[in-house]
Amino acid sequence: MSNPQVELHVTINVAETATQGVITIELDAVNAPKSTANFLSYVNSDFYSGTVFHRVIKNFMIQGGGMTADMKQKETQAPIENEAKNGLKNDKYTLAMARTGDPHSATAQFFINTVDNAFLNHTSPTAQGWGYAVFGKVVKGQDVVDAIKAVRTTRKGFHDDVPFDAVVIDKAVAL
Repeated sequence: MSNPQVELHVTINVAETATQGVITIELDAVNAPKSTANFLSYVNSDFYSGTVFHRVIKNFMIQGGGMTADMKQKETQAPIENEAKNGLKNDKYTLAMARTGDPHSATAQFFINTVDNAFLNHTSPTAQGWGYAVFGKVVKGQDVVDAIKAVRTTRKGFHDDVPFDAVVIDKAVAL
């Protein structure tokens, strides 16, 4: 059986213009089974509808999946174990679990690497070496990722690198 795929239907708002796009992600259920199951549980519960890409850092990544357009964090399920030692690398267009400083704190938020980010890879089971668990890759819609990474950003409240105009995940659909 092939790896599961998910479509993220996105609206990129820039000034008075809204552009729709779809990012298709292939999940790696073999090498990252817990992260894949976790992500799919959020997809299947419609959790991601109405969330935004709330952090866009040029030449790094785009992060989303946990905040609403007014920068309110949605309530999540329990954190999962970090699977960063699975051998998958934080290469351009890969999908990884976002987390806090605690290596095992990932819940709903994820990011898409917009460049190769080798420094995020697992090197050892230490505070500095845990890394970020890659669990999928963009197989279609790289142009949509590139459009998101190019949006203008600002500061909103306590948050930096927030798109000036919302980049909304309208829905996430398991294929």
